[in-house]
Amino acid sequence: MRGITVVTALTIALSASAASPAVGDTAPYLPDPTGRKPVGVTSLYLKDMSRSDPWVPSVSYRELMVSLFYPATSANGPKKQYMTPLESERYLERLNIPNLPLDVLSTVRTNAVVDARPAGRRHPLIVLSPGLINNSRVTLSALAEDLASHGYVVAVVDHTYENRAITFPDGRVTGCVVCEIDELPWFWEKLVRSRAADVSFVLDELTRPHPTWRIGRWRGTNLIDRSRIAMGGHSAGGASTIHAMLADRRIRAGIDIDGSTHVPIPNRGLSRPFMFVGSMDDYTPGVPGPYDDWEQDWQRMTGWKRWIMVTGVVHQSFTDLGVFADQLGVDIGATIDANRALAITRAYTRAFFAQHLGGKSQPLMTGASPRYPEVTFIG
Repeated sequence: MRGITVVTALTIALSASAASPAVGDTAPYLPDPTGRKPVGVTSLYLKDMSRSDPWVPSVSYRELMVSLFYPATSANGPKKQYMTPLESERYLERLNIPNLPLDVLSTVRTNAVVDARPAGRRHPLIVLSPGLINNSRVTLSALAEDLASHGYVVAVVDHTYENRAITFPDGRVTGCVVCEIDELPWFWEKLVRSRAADVSFVLDELTRPHPTWRIGRWRGTNLIDRSRIAMGGHSAGGASTIHAMLADRRIRAGIDIDGSTHVPIPNRGLSRPFMFVGSMDDYTPGVPGPYDDWEQDWQRMTGWKRWIMVTGVVHQSFTDLGVFADQLGVDIGATIDANRALAITRAYTRAFFAQHLGGKSQPLMTGASPRYPEVTFIG
C-alpha cells in the first residue's frame, strides 16, 4: 500500500499505462475550490536553529518551506506557480512517459492568488503533510485551496530531503536523501519523529503572539486561532499525523489519507478525534493485506474515530496527481473519475474538520450517504 513501497505506485502505473498517452494542448489545472471565499497563498521559509537536519547532520539547522493558503479579500492577482520547470523535470524524468513534456507540471493552472490580502481574523489552522519522494507539498494544493475557500488557514509543509526537489528562496534546490535509506529498519521511527518535530516547529512559528512572518505587506498577527488546530496528510504524511498528535497536544484532530502507519500507536493510545481514509478495493476486513497496521492502530484510538474507504480509487487519486493524470490521458488504474475522487476527498475532509474545529455536527460523519455511494464506513 501506502508507505514507501507505494510511493512509486504512480511511476509504475504511468509507465505501464500506455505507449503514447494523449497529451492535449491544454495545460493541466486544479479544479476550482468549492467554497465562497477567494484564496490567497504565500510561501514561508522557516529555519529551526534548535536542531540539526535529521537527514543531513552536517547541516546544523532544520530549514523548511511551507505554502500557506488562506481566505483572501480578492481573487484578482497573479496565481501561484505549481512547480518550477526544474522541479517538474525532477519529478517526471524517472517516469519515462512518451510524449509528456518534462516541464508540464510547471504549466499547471492554479486558483490561489500570491500574497493576496488576507480576509478576516482567527481562522482555524490545518497543517497538511505530503507523502514521500514523488509527493511534495504542491501535490496537496487542490485540497488546500478548497479548505481555504471554506475559511481555514492551511499550512502545507515540505519536509526537506524527503522528496525529489524543494526550491528555497536563495535558489537552492535540495534533492531526496531518504530515497537512499528508506529500506533501513530504523527509517520509519526516525521519519515520524522528524516530521513531528517539523510540525511542532511550524506551529510555534505560525502561532507566536507577535509573528515575524508576513503575507506580502501584511503581518500574520491574529490570522490564526491558536485554539483550533488540526492536521492531515497523505501517505507518509497521514502516518506522520498520528505521531505529530502524540507529540503535540495543540493538534486537536487528525486524518490519515491512505498512509501505512508502520510505527504503531503506543499502549497509552490516542484519545483525540481521528479519521482513516483509504481504498476499499484493497481491503478485506480480517484478511492479511495492506491495511493491517490500521486495524492494529484502530484498537488504540480511544476517542471519536472514523474509518472510511472509497471504491474505485488508487493511492494517488487522493492527490493532485490523480487529476493531472486524467487530464493528460494517462491511466493510473482508478475506476472512478479523477474529479469525482477529488470531490469525495474534499467533502469528507471538510466535514471532519468542520465537526472537530468548527463544533458543527456533520451528517457525512454519521454513516453512509446516498450522495457518495462509493464511500464505505468500516467503523
